[in-house]
Amino acid sequence: MKILLSNDDGYFAKGLLVLAAALKERADITIVAPDKNRSAASNSLTLELPLRAFEIEPNFYKVDGTPTDCVHLAITGLVETEPDMVIAGINHGANMGDDVLYSGTLAAATEGRFLGFPAIAISLASNEPEYFETAAEVAVYLLRRIQEKPLAQDVVLNVNVPDIPVAELKGYQVTRLGQRHKSEPVIKSQDPRGRPIYWVGPPGLARDDGFGTDFDAVRNNYVSITPLQLDLTRYELMNDLSEWIDGTVTT
Repeated sequence: MKILLSNDDGYFAKGLLVLAAALKERADITIVAPDKNRSAASNSLTLELPLRAFEIEPNFYKVDGTPTDCVHLAITGLVETEPDMVIAGINHGANMGDDVLYSGTLAAATEGRFLGFPAIAISLASNEPEYFETAAEVAVYLLRRIQEKPLAQDVVLNVNVPDIPVAELKGYQVTRLGQRHKSEPVIKSQDPRGRPIYWVGPPGLARDDGFGTDFDAVRNNYVSITPLQLDLTRYELMNDLSEWIDGTVTT
């Protein structure tokens, strides 16, 4: 099996290297990852500038672009042989709830899916992640399951792993995305010339985090697996919206 690996933390990130080491025993691995940390890059694609790819070692490239750039470049010309699937991670931190809208890890996986390949995004749910080997074992298990019984071709698996020893995992739960409160306020500061600068504040705390959500599963030491679809259409509102848009506007 041929697997394309990418991430958003950069080609040097421990999570990526641990994941590659675990999967190399079971598949042919090609790594195409950003040349620096590109967390929260979402699905941004570089269009106005050229991209440069540097081969660090055989089948291991760094790219001066976003996670989406990396996967797109790999599949559409950089790598001679197409992969059988795309795995993004291991991300240094959780990607739960609203995080999926911003995550470069998810973006790498969804770009693989856009281009026709099964995809998994895997994250270690801690601000200071430690047990990368736990997440790597989870990735190996999921790879075996996919080899035994392939998933539907239009699905991306968003996997969040508690940052604990593998022996302490309670199992796996299929979950839905929870929701966070709105982000914390920006942090205002000054540059050395006294001009105002702003740092984006931390993400909001969990709001919708009850049973069945990714937040609840990870909090209770389960691996959270959320199947994502790329069609964002809210179908149940289409009829209501048609009536709304055709309504009479009075002044």
